[in-house]
Amino acid sequence: MEQIALYFLDTYAMHEIIAGNPSYEKYATGISVITSRLNLMELYYTLLARYGEKEADENYSLFLPYSVEVGDDVIKAAMHYKLAHKERKLSYVDCIGYSLAKQRNARFLTGDREFKDVMGVEYVK
Repeated sequence: MEQIALYFLDTYAMHEIIAGNPSYEKYATGISVITSRLNLMELYYTLLARYGEKEADENYSLFLPYSVEVGDDVIKAAMHYKLAHKERKLSYVDCIGYSLAKQRNARFLTGDREFKDVMGVEYVK
């Protein structure tokens, strides 16, 4: 039996899926996904600012079932990663998402150029 790939959706990826970007079409169905409430926070904020509360609420609810808890071990690993790569000026949320993806053996799905060519990342524009 073929194992279904697991992907961590960062905020960039969720925006592209919502926007219907053809490059993200294959990530919209038929795969297993996770994200974090921190990424949902970013998603909600940007959708609220651009499109209003209704759009923000609908999409927050759409991705909420895929949210997994961020443990203390992930937070600590993320801060080690952020410090080790401080020249990249990575956000806290991105570092936490990347570390959570690594912990869960998931591919970190993003179009954020700071993660291009990073091991364990599926970089899609």
